[in-house]
Amino acid sequence: MEDGVTVDEKEAVRIIRHAIDSGVNYVDTAYPYHQGTSEIVVGKALGDGYRDKVFLADKSPIWKLEKESDFDSILEEQLQKLQTDHIDFYLLHALNKERFEKIKNLHLIDHMLEARKAGKIRYLGFSFHDDLEVFKQIVDYTDQWDFCQIQYNYINRAYQAGDEGLAYAAEKGLAVIIMEPLLGGRLANLSEHVAEVFSKDKTSVEHALDFLWDKKEVSLLLSGMGTEQQVEDNLVYAGRSAVGMLTAEEKKQYEKAKEIYDKMSMVDCTGCAYCMPCPFGLNIPELFKAYNTYGPEGKDGMKREYEKQQVRSDSCRSCHRCEKVCPQNIKISEQMKKIAELMK
Repeated sequence: MEDGVTVDEKEAVRIIRHAIDSGVNYVDTAYPYHQGTSEIVVGKALGDGYRDKVFLADKSPIWKLEKESDFDSILEEQLQKLQTDHIDFYLLHALNKERFEKIKNLHLIDHMLEARKAGKIRYLGFSFHDDLEVFKQIVDYTDQWDFCQIQYNYINRAYQAGDEGLAYAAEKGLAVIIMEPLLGGRLANLSEHVAEVFSKDKTSVEHALDFLWDKKEVSLLLSGMGTEQQVEDNLVYAGRSAVGMLTAEEKKQYEKAKEIYDKMSMVDCTGCAYCMPCPFGLNIPELFKAYNTYGPEGKDGMKREYEKQQVRSDSCRSCHRCEKVCPQNIKISEQMKKIAELMK
């Protein structure tokens, strides 16, 4: 289920265990996911012996750390929620230039190393949302990184870390985990203009995942699954995957799809819902989803989607709360003004 949406705990536990029984061996969660309940549900899902069958990944919420001891107390809280004595892959969450300074000021690498020495974490890493220069600075900051996690897909090739960052981290010996392989679901539900570029023998999801599995620098990709059918589909796609699987002609299809997509996209929202809830009742991801239909479908198509929202973009009061937590650094209040003006 999407972040920000209430979790059906019983169903989530069932699906996670089914995925593990079917061969999935890496489970990713984080402190803020599902309004703070994700770690608890994952902990329950990994009971009854399932913890021993997987690599568990979790993340330190850097924005909550005000003093050095906060790192250790939050890690202890996470271990309790997860009902485990160690986390295999532990990340400093959603690093950018500002949070990188906090890492240095609070000596967080030292704290991670102490936690590893104590057996509480095994591998040190970070997830990232900023530009390429900052990414390289973080990679080069310490030789203790084991891995990193970046947003990457066939659209985001020159965005944030991008192609160059992927290669840079791999050359430095870091394993690279990919998030947003479907760009918040947007690459699973392509407009006709983009979809017609690809061959019809694969789904849009499989095309997106194959782009990543083809690359030798990609160690692992994270694909959010909210239904049992999505689990089954991804297992099939993974079973057919291999480094170097794409032909030259298929690679040209991705280039063409990106070219068309970039011309149509209005705003780079991935629907992660970190911005939610809005204190003024706006469903920000859904408003941006409506806005992004403007490119391929024009004003009429956008209006149909926009009018489904009970609270419209003109209700934004520019409090900037959402902008402080947006991983894409979208100027949300400015965009809401544009949307309101367009819909007059």
